[in-house]
Amino acid sequence: MNHFDRRDLLKAGLGAAALGLENPAFSAAMQGRRTKRAIVVAFAGGIRTLETFAAPANVPNLMRIAREGVVYSRARATNLGHFGSTLSIFTGISEPRGIRDNTRGADPTLFEYVRKDLGWKPGEVWISTSGGVQEANASYSLHPEYGARYGANTVDGDGIFNAEFKGILDAYGRPRELAPGEQALLDKMRRSIEGSQGGGDPESVARVERFLLDELKRGTQELNGLGAADAKAFRVARNLLSVFKPRLLAVVVREADVAHNSFNNYVQVLRRNDEMLGELWDAVQADKELADSTALFVLPEFGRDADLNSRRGLDHGDGSEELKYVSLLCAGPDFRRGESVQEEVRTIDVCTTVCHLLGADPRYARGRRLTRLLS
Repeated sequence: MNHFDRRDLLKAGLGAAALGLENPAFSAAMQGRRTKRAIVVAFAGGIRTLETFAAPANVPNLMRIAREGVVYSRARATNLGHFGSTLSIFTGISEPRGIRDNTRGADPTLFEYVRKDLGWKPGEVWISTSGGVQEANASYSLHPEYGARYGANTVDGDGIFNAEFKGILDAYGRPRELAPGEQALLDKMRRSIEGSQGGGDPESVARVERFLLDELKRGTQELNGLGAADAKAFRVARNLLSVFKPRLLAVVVREADVAHNSFNNYVQVLRRNDEMLGELWDAVQADKELADSTALFVLPEFGRDADLNSRRGLDHGDGSEELKYVSLLCAGPDFRRGESVQEEVRTIDVCTTVCHLLGADPRYARGRRLTRLLS
């Protein structure tokens, strides 16, 4: 028979509080939940609500997904630098990092929480980025209790799915030694999938490499034009869904930052990203297993200034409502449908909410669970 003293009971109570189990309504809702997977899209680069939900023609796919979910129209960004603000979405902490910082954070990420607490394997947690040098830093932290061993597989879409790799397809798999240039490209491809080594499992490594080579055959590298890097990140994410069916998938894009120099180009990138988001969501809905178990979260890291600058573009530094508040879209099998929430929430609430939905404890995060989300 087990015996518990008062200290044990206090510890158990604190653990339950951390997981939200002290809330009977939340506990009851979670017991019957269907959500087993989550996709988090950092619609980053700075996107105002004025060009999204206030301009439906720009984002028809975002609008149709919104009709199936919940939109928080006042999600406050807690940092106004691209890197820190994007990282904050995944740590649940307002990260004090500037726009040009490029170092891993000290706070555990969403990916580390779920992998450590739930025992998920590397192939079950992925992040697809548009190729920025900072974006891979979201895959894991430098926290001593977490770190690389609990990180997400990271695919740098624009960095590897480009024309220079197309030539290795003819050589890969042939019974001959690769030429030095071809071997260098293959090595570069392997380095681009940080954290994807499956704990040293050769079968896992081979599967990831085959996915990347097949991705080249699918023509991902042929996506070009304005916003191509973002388009590649979305396309890779869509194909990751079909091949690996990950339990947690993140997409981090950034090309909307072209807004500094051109409002029109910003809108074009936004429209293209909306198209790619629709493609990703349709892939989820076309697969019954995914459709019945996957929650989607889409949000910018922050917005943009209220007024155009002298270049007919949009900066991000005026402290306006348009800059500080963004719209957060949530859709999934356990969520309310067609609901708009006006109460203020924070972008850091996404990490906490996703962790609780999946059953992990975001013990260092400072966000809260999103209210009025569950049906």
